[in-house]
Formats: sequence, structure tokens, C-alpha cells
Amino acid sequence: MRLLIGTGLGVVFGIVMSWSGMASPEVIRHALLFEQSYLFLMFASAVATATLGLTLLRRRERTALLTGERLSYDRDPVRRHHVLGSFLFGIGWAVADACPAPIAAQIGQGIPWALFTLAGVALGVWLFLRQGAAETEPASDAGRTDLAAALP
Repeated sequence: MRLLIGTGLGVVFGIVMSWSGMASPEVIRHALLFEQSYLFLMFASAVATATLGLTLLRRRERTALLTGERLSYDRDPVRRHHVLGSFLFGIGWAVADACPAPIAAQIGQGIPWALFTLAGVALGVWLFLRQGAAETEPASDAGRTDLAAALP
């Protein structure tokens, strides 16, 4: 059931990404060059909606709809890897004119160059997980995720 709901939400999200133009490299490029504010206004509306939603959720103890787990709102302090990761993400976004959600929408639209961008994202995730697996290698496998544990 969770897979069906997740797939449905992903399809709706992809349709909205495509319909709104947020999967278009031209729209992304114009935003990154500060030529158009459309993308930033969409981001601002998403942040405002999330802020309102989280404010309402924090007022009462809630559980996740699909898993029933208690929701928690822990804040991690900003660390070096957060800053470096955001810098790397920004560089990739500027070079590829896409981040992961538009890449998925572009693949759904049948845009061939999105496969190269997806390959770059997959390589980056694989390298990140491999690094994490290498850092925990001397210790036990207890702290590794299933995906990281499956890497050679």
C-alpha cells in the first residue's frame, strides 16, 4: 500500500514539475542568472507552505500517516559537510541546469540528456555511500545503512 501511495505522489509531483516549467533547463538557467524570479517565487511559496504546515504539526504530537511513527523535529547544527554539500549541489545545479526532481521529470518526459545527468547523480550518491562505508569499515557494520552495506 505504501508503495502505491508513494508512486502516486511521485507521479503527481512529476506532473506538477513538468506543468509548472520547473523541469525546464531554460527556466532554471534564467533563475540562476537572476533574469527571472519565477523559480524563486515558487521556492518561496514552498517554504511558506512548509513553515505553516510544520508550525501546525508542532502544536500537537503527530504520527506519520503511512508508518505510524512519531514525528520528531530535531535540528542538526550546521557543520562543515553541510556547507560543502550545499556548495557542491549548487555547482552541479548550475552546470546541469537541474537538480534531482527536474531530472526525474525530464526522464518522464523522454528527454534523452537527462540520462547523463541522472548518471552523474547516481555516481555522486554511490561515491558518497562508498566514502561512508569506508569511514565505518574498521568499526562494526551496525551503523551502516542497508544500501551502504550492499556496496563492494
